[in-house]
Amino acid sequence: MEIKPSGEALGASITGIDLAQPVSEADFKTILRALGEHGVISFPRQRIETGDLARFGRMFGELEINVANLFHEPDHPEVMVLSNIKQDGKAIGLGDAGQGWHTDMSYSKDIALANVLYAVKVPVRDGRPRGDTQFRNMHAAYAALPEDIKTRLKGRTATHDFIKFWDMMRARPGTQRGPLTPEQRRQKPPVSQPIFQTHPITGRTILYCNPGYAMHIDGMEKAESDRLLEDLFKHQEDPRFFYAHKWSEGDVLMWDNIGTVHNAVPDYGPHEPRYMRRIQVMATKDYARLAA
Repeated sequence: MEIKPSGEALGASITGIDLAQPVSEADFKTILRALGEHGVISFPRQRIETGDLARFGRMFGELEINVANLFHEPDHPEVMVLSNIKQDGKAIGLGDAGQGWHTDMSYSKDIALANVLYAVKVPVRDGRPRGDTQFRNMHAAYAALPEDIKTRLKGRTATHDFIKFWDMMRARPGTQRGPLTPEQRRQKPPVSQPIFQTHPITGRTILYCNPGYAMHIDGMEKAESDRLLEDLFKHQEDPRFFYAHKWSEGDVLMWDNIGTVHNAVPDYGPHEPRYMRRIQVMATKDYARLAA
């Protein structure tokens, strides 16, 4: 394999490996270390079947079945379909996935290590691919926080709630999302997460508090909590932390869901087809040991 860093706040491309084939233990460790170091890694020009994608993801941890369970590949409930394509007037995938800054699974007691997306169809207009996925580096965001904020928030937790992002997306025109059922709410109750966490691969401290799901800082008056969260979210907008992946068909993109926040850019129309397969890798292994 060859790993080529982007030279930006995040990102590297890995070539010389075929993900349609089983990955060796040595290559797995190299990829895991690259994920910790670069946060976002792309494997360009892949041709990979659904089962192979799931097999690759399972090397890193258990695969989550999304609580909404709206769209997935046949016989693979762990492989979600993200698409704006309709067949016979019906959507075949979730068309508005990830459109807003967030960290997947921060609303869950058991958090996620990584997302893996495989680009089957990418919209292109005037020679430029549409639908970038944007990222912010939460290792760098923590390091750049003012010391007084680090002191005030040391040991603090924040409540994260799945319904915050879901309802924000439901409020958008043309949404496919309905209200969550009582059973879906029962499956994903609000949870508290440490605002500062030790990253399981790098061993460094990261800022784990995103605008998509973080509701309030626990044990703090609402007005003070609102001000501090607003400051944290504004801080994350610093261009020094930013990276955007421009998609090509055949890309497999893997990103660290602990050390980044991300946003999907919906700059393509309903007649510009996009089709992605997505898996969510839960943080179920001892990554410090595996990466050592």
